[in-house]
Amino acid sequence: MAKYVFGVDIGGTTVKIGIFTDDGKLLDKWEIPTRTDEGGKYILSDIAESVEDRRVEMGIDKKDVLGVGMGVPGPVRADGTVLRCVNLGWGIFNVEEELSKLTGYVVKAGNDANMAALGEMWQGGGKGHRNIVMVTLGTGVGGGIIINGKMISGVNGAGGEIGHICVNDSETEKCGCGNTGCLEQYTSATGIVRSANILLNTTDKPSKLRTVQYISAKEIFDAAKDGDELAASLVENHGKVLGKALAQIACVVDPEIFVIGGGVSRAGDILVDTTKKYFLEYAFHACRTTQFALATLGNDAGIYGGACSIITK
Repeated sequence: MAKYVFGVDIGGTTVKIGIFTDDGKLLDKWEIPTRTDEGGKYILSDIAESVEDRRVEMGIDKKDVLGVGMGVPGPVRADGTVLRCVNLGWGIFNVEEELSKLTGYVVKAGNDANMAALGEMWQGGGKGHRNIVMVTLGTGVGGGIIINGKMISGVNGAGGEIGHICVNDSETEKCGCGNTGCLEQYTSATGIVRSANILLNTTDKPSKLRTVQYISAKEIFDAAKDGDELAASLVENHGKVLGKALAQIACVVDPEIFVIGGGVSRAGDILVDTTKKYFLEYAFHACRTTQFALATLGNDAGIYGGACSIITK
């Protein structure tokens, strides 16, 4: 008899939901608005209602549902306690217990980046591996660490927050976290654009980027692929900073593979090859066989991870 599981990925604007078979097949996916008004008090009840409506619509018996796995944009302790989610308006409470009361199902919650890592391990770029580090290069830099198939969330749910490793003691501009010199300030999409603007304003080096009104990470990588020297130097520095940071991470968790996702990952091989080159330069000798791959699940990684968290709990 088939069993089913729901995967949920809560974002600041929408909640993505998917229903899977227990062998990893995605049967259906949809979105509902994230109602953040009144401190986000309606989010969990909206999820519960949507899950139940789809179960009934698909004719699935409640006893055949294994549970609901959920990614949350903030730190989540191993017991399901959320430690403030600013984008949702949430304070400190046990999200697993609350959603379980509303649905009657087993619920597993985790940080959204950790859930995405779990999803990529299960059915994405890390498939076939049980020890992976997921690196998400988007507006910020996120991370997820999976060891022996299990998320490493840490005491306060901050395990895998690789974007806030300090990589430059000389930085004076503050990161969004309040510290300075964070990895996120250099290797996120906004970080490489920031570096480009600094370089364009402090050198006279010719570049096609000077003709672009609003520079994006994509334009920087595309220009580098076309042989633009200034853009190539930006990509080279991006790879050096990221590769060195991942070499340090490898000394701690020694993964089989780094899976790189997020919007910046669409740059493809130029990103992976440059990062890997510097990783090998800085890595401890025992870690130099670590593989690199691009994430493949895109925006669905979170719902896959949510489903996987129930199946492997």
